[in-house]
Amino acid sequence: QSNESGQDQIYVRPFPDVHGGGPWQVSSGGGTKPVWSRSGRELFFLDNNGAMTAAPVQTSPAFSAGNGVRLFDAPYVSAVQARSYDVSRDGQRFLMIKDAPATSQNPNATPASIVVVLNWTEELKKRAANSSGD
Repeated sequence: QSNESGQDQIYVRPFPDVHGGGPWQVSSGGGTKPVWSRSGRELFFLDNNGAMTAAPVQTSPAFSAGNGVRLFDAPYVSAVQARSYDVSRDGQRFLMIKDAPATSQNPNATPASIVVVLNWTEELKKRAANSSGD
């Protein structure tokens, strides 16, 4: 993602040889927060309206990108710097945090949140071991 053109756009360039070609622009109407599909054949990103977009890409024999396709749009949380979504391995599902928009019924709505619990299997093992001794 770069705004060197004056607007956030999605670009691709080779790595680690960043001088070996590119960058190639993937988005046409702006874009932020890119994520590669697991297959490497699609690049997902948010367009300027916050819609999830998928652009087909080909890396061999040379890089090329097709037109982005708008997948869906909705008011999802878009953190200033960080990406606030991820894509499933098969590229068919997205995990996103959805905003709780302020309405006339709820003008002080707070943004939705998500709690991620790490190492929960270790906690489960401890609890199972403790309960088996009863």
